[in-house]
This record gives sequence, C-alpha cells and structure tokens, in this order.
Amino acid sequence: MDDAPETPAPAPSGAPLGRQARLAVMALAVCALGALFWPRGSGDTAPAGLLLDASGRSATLGAHMAPVSLVHFWATWCPPCLTEIPAIQRLAAELSGEPGFGLVLVAVADDRDKVRSLMGEASNVVLHDTNWEVARRYGTKQLPETYLVVDGKVVEKWVGATDWDAPAQRAKVRAHLAGAAKPAA
Repeated sequence: MDDAPETPAPAPSGAPLGRQARLAVMALAVCALGALFWPRGSGDTAPAGLLLDASGRSATLGAHMAPVSLVHFWATWCPPCLTEIPAIQRLAAELSGEPGFGLVLVAVADDRDKVRSLMGEASNVVLHDTNWEVARRYGTKQLPETYLVVDGKVVEKWVGATDWDAPAQRAKVRAHLAGAAKPAA
C-alpha cells in the first residue's frame, strides 16, 4: 500500500467553470459593458470639478458657470497672473450688466489668505483648486490660462498673460455672448 497522497485527476476540458470563475467572468462582462455604454462628453465639453470657495467649503464649478463664462486659472505666486487680473476684472465689470456672462476666477495651489490680501472683497467669489485637479482636467499646464466656455463647451483658450483691455479680446467675448443661449429668467 502506498502512503503517497492521491493527486486529483485533471478536470476534463469541457467541464463547467467553478463558482469563483463564473463570478469573475460575469464581473468582467459587466465592466466591459459599462465601459462600452458609459456616457461620455464630447471632447470640447468643459470639464466639471469640485473646488473650494473662499470659506474653504466645497463648491462645484458648474454652479458658477453662466452661458458664456471665462474660466481663469491663476495664482498669487504667478507674476504674469498678477498683471493680468486687473484687466480681466475690468472686462468682467464692463460685461456685468450682460445677462449670461460670468467670470470664474480659480486660484490654483494658492493660499486663501494671500488671495484675500490681494483681492480684498473680490476674493469672496474666487474658487480654489488646491491641487491642480480641475486645472489639469481643462488641460492647464501653466498659469495663467483662461478658457472661454459657451453653453458648456470650451470654444477658446488663452495661455499666458492676455491683454483683456485689447479690443480684439473683448470683441471675441462679446461675439460669443451675442450668440449664446440666454439664461432662464
């Protein structure tokens, strides 16, 4: 009599899968179907994102968007940003009476106290992207960068300091404002 343990015979090649294998196959099939049918935005749709408001509370980017919005990524530690901020604020003040226009200032990797010190009362509307998460979703690699978002789609991007007092820049924004969907009253 042999004391060696008996080795199980290999399962026939047509044998049904075990329970764990069936579950794994089903999970894989569900993932594949999910990837196939998951809704996707078009490539030009403006990314969304979660930011912080001036008080440090969570704020969604979408809640601050108008039919025509300039989304401006900047920081107090960025010298070109500091020269650009007054001009973009002048543009926003000029267009403030226009229904459907909005300026969204997003301070990237910045200190809220420094933003408050620089912007004063205007710092209350600044959103904060503490770790570049939303800025990277937009494709921002350097500051300042500004995106013109019309009816949820990015239609133009400016990289680096932009002269928002220039008639050509103002005309571009106004042209999109004239053709955008008007906000509900």
